[in-house]
Amino acid sequence: MSTPASVTHRHLIWIFPLIAILAFTAFGPSRSPRAIDPGLRAQLLLGRGLVLNHDCGFCHGGINDPGSKGWLAGMTRPDQEFLIGPCALDPGAKPCFHTRPRNLTPDNATGLGRFSERQIFNALRYGLRPEDTPDVAITSMTPGKGNFPLHPHYLAPPMPWPGWRFMSDAELRAIAVYLKRGVKPVVNKVADSEGPPDFWASEYTADKIGPYPPAPFPAANEQEPR
Repeated sequence: MSTPASVTHRHLIWIFPLIAILAFTAFGPSRSPRAIDPGLRAQLLLGRGLVLNHDCGFCHGGINDPGSKGWLAGMTRPDQEFLIGPCALDPGAKPCFHTRPRNLTPDNATGLGRFSERQIFNALRYGLRPEDTPDVAITSMTPGKGNFPLHPHYLAPPMPWPGWRFMSDAELRAIAVYLKRGVKPVVNKVADSEGPPDFWASEYTADKIGPYPPAPFPAANEQEPR
């Protein structure tokens, strides 16, 4: 029959390695970050690609380098400001509106962090400022109908949203996801852009920027390939 001492010795032979394994698990090198969902990663990469090939960083910071300081953080220098109106060519001429690229990072206080992905989507599709954009689907471009604001406040030029609105839903959602979840927040308070009393509403009419959605293909100046 084994003695108590011999039993203890046998137990220690496997107890000590077990303790070492548990200690390494708890206090050893940190585990790898949780793998991102492949679908979300694909969406982020699509959004990132669209932000890059549409040159967002040229105005909003970082040029075309997501690794550079100030990536999409908005205006940080006076020379990033845009003058809209006759003053762009003739200093002192009126009217003159100062427009400033806003912070597109997801900082809650100074960027897009306080807005939903739907609000960002609506801003890109309909040209509405995120703070004046409903967090619901919009089904009309007529003020006061289909959740479209009765008194719309549009994004200031030179934001080219009239062209962006023709992107697919999937593309605009990808951009919104990238801006909300794929960019690090940066604290940078940018002064509000200036605009006319109607905040560009008189400039963004269908007769000036074209209808949405566009006429079905082929329109008057298009043709089916032969």
